[in-house]
Amino acid sequence: MKQEQAETLAAQALGWLAGSEELMPVFMGATGISVDDIRARASEPEFLASVLDFLLMDDAWITGFCDVAGLPYDSVMRARAALPGGQQMHWT
Repeated sequence: MKQEQAETLAAQALGWLAGSEELMPVFMGATGISVDDIRARASEPEFLASVLDFLLMDDAWITGFCDVAGLPYDSVMRARAALPGGQQMHWT
């Protein structure tokens, strides 16, 4: 997946989170981000990566988002790998 596609997917995920009265406060509490900060940073690849990092913490969140967006379940992981900090570590 190319970075531009990953950013689009992450923006969709952010929209999905914003529409969740249950998860959005959890995301904001976990990251310490405010609504104003979200608005200001919503297009930054690093911030979008943090949205995907959050979703990747729970399989139910991934399946919930992917089901609504009509995406395969591995798309969140592939998008995260395409954004800054998503490269796999190779220890050998």
